[in-house]
Amino acid sequence: MLLTRFLVLGLASFAVATRVSEPVKRVAHEIRRSLPHGWSLVRRAEPDVILPLSVGLVQSNLENLETYLLDVAHPESPNYSKHWTPAQVADAFRPSTESVDAVREWLIEDGSIDASRIVLSKSGSWVTANVTVSEAERLLGTEYFVYAHSEDGREHIACHGAYHVPETVSRHVDIITPTLHFDVKVRRHGSTDRATAAKQVGSVGFGAAPKIGDVIHTIFTDLEHCDETITLACLRVLYDFVYQPVAADKNSIGVVEYTPQSHNPSDFDVFFGNYSKNQVGERPTLVSIDGGFIDPEGDFGESSLDLQYVLGLVGTKQNVLLYQTGDNVEGASFNNLLDGIDGSYCTFEGGDDPSQDGIYPDTDPGGYAGPEDCGGKPTAYVISTSYGYQEADLTPAYMQRQCAEYGKLSLTGITFVYSSGDSGVAGPDGSCLTEDGQQELGAPRFSPTFPGGCPYVTSVGATQVVPGHKVTDRESAVFQRFPSGGGFSNVFPRSSFQKAAVAGYLEKYPPPYAAGIFNSTGRAFPDVAANGLNYSVVLNGQFRLISGTSASAPTFASILSAINDARLAVGKKPVGWVNPALYSPTISWAFNDIINGSNPGCGTNGFAARPGWDPVSGLGTPNFLKLLPQFLLLP
Repeated sequence: MLLTRFLVLGLASFAVATRVSEPVKRVAHEIRRSLPHGWSLVRRAEPDVILPLSVGLVQSNLENLETYLLDVAHPESPNYSKHWTPAQVADAFRPSTESVDAVREWLIEDGSIDASRIVLSKSGSWVTANVTVSEAERLLGTEYFVYAHSEDGREHIACHGAYHVPETVSRHVDIITPTLHFDVKVRRHGSTDRATAAKQVGSVGFGAAPKIGDVIHTIFTDLEHCDETITLACLRVLYDFVYQPVAADKNSIGVVEYTPQSHNPSDFDVFFGNYSKNQVGERPTLVSIDGGFIDPEGDFGESSLDLQYVLGLVGTKQNVLLYQTGDNVEGASFNNLLDGIDGSYCTFEGGDDPSQDGIYPDTDPGGYAGPEDCGGKPTAYVISTSYGYQEADLTPAYMQRQCAEYGKLSLTGITFVYSSGDSGVAGPDGSCLTEDGQQELGAPRFSPTFPGGCPYVTSVGATQVVPGHKVTDRESAVFQRFPSGGGFSNVFPRSSFQKAAVAGYLEKYPPPYAAGIFNSTGRAFPDVAANGLNYSVVLNGQFRLISGTSASAPTFASILSAINDARLAVGKKPVGWVNPALYSPTISWAFNDIINGSNPGCGTNGFAARPGWDPVSGLGTPNFLKLLPQFLLLP
């Protein structure tokens, strides 16, 4: 009997021990099936290299974000324009205590990471810890490698294929960095060649390199040459844009630039001396984020284009904020911008992805030694950005988290305007997507851009005046110098605000492509368009013609800013997330429909511009005198 009792106790103890020692069931949390174009694996990462591991927690109520937004942004909602306060946004989406505790327990028990090394961000959105490569590999069930880029040999560390977390933890985790993420933002890594550095640092995709033409010697100021040179006067006639601000002290517009993209302030005086003499002496208000500054030796193309035309279009009374982001060593990304204007997105330590986002303080020689900007920067009602990536450069989790932040900020009344890209349905280097998502030249599948595919930004495509036509004639989708970006996201599903418009295009004008060439159920872009060809811009005292959706975005943003001014002047709120209103029947008719042209790429003609919405010109180009009264009629 005693032996039996010992035997039973022994078997019970063995069973308990067996249960305890069973391996934790892990699931793949993120998977990358292929590398971005140009990157290749070169060696295993050293096991003792330190990684700033950051676990982004699942935010509460995120599944309700679009519902919340439609409640304040749809013209038929009784709560239209009743925007939230930043505190309301932070409280609504703060991760739960359960998520914080689950991740902390996992790091301590599974990763053997001492509790003193684990930090919760001020916002409660990130759990961070500095770990070695070997610790990260054990924790995430993966292997880390060093990857190099074929163009310049730059390197960074990322894990291979996938990373894993316990099944019980996965539902609490949004994203973990650094893991699988790549993009075209790179660090100088101590390079002393400034010309090389300028090509590398802050180079976030297509906006960093607008098409700059030769010096022009004949400066047209009339309307007879708008088919050759676009000026402020041409844009005002094209879009019936006649407006003088009356609530400038209440209104705000911001333009985002990434160092070393910069400008020569004296160029503004040359520009205005020819096109708007009463604005000579005007300058934007610098808002420096993570060491951003006006670099006298920077690249003057993008910033000069954006600012000369935004300042010129909004007029003498309206202040323009310049969000200059990143130093000229480390560089910056969209997340650095978001960190600077929204403390709830920022992290206390680490948190940003070193392969994509600038990490500050920057310890490299000449780098910005100050702390990372974390909230407190002034926000503008309209923020225009002429930069972007391809979706294939990033992981879905990275894009989804950033897109959600645009949505959360839009709840407070901000409108984000982004250019749609300058490569038609392909990537900037002509690469397209293979069946498994690899970016390759000659691949058949279309390559959409980001953030254009995020439903919470307004994506702007490009048009042009047809050569030989008058400025009052109907424009075409741009076909000289570049094709306008547009198509369908592979990451974001189609939002309700555009379902009817997009379904009409696909049913009436079905693109002649096999299934899988593009994602016919994805978020469709662009939303709207504006001229993007041959803007007359002053660079270092000389007039040059610059082209790209880089020009279209700030033009449309300036028109939205004027609409905000008019609403504020009569005691109403800014338009905020404007997409549902743009697609509504009461407003969509107020656009100039573009029915000519296409956006070729990937060995095809891309999509065709047709009556109504299309994935080349969106709803069309704005007619301000038609749009303004419609927006003034809204609550």
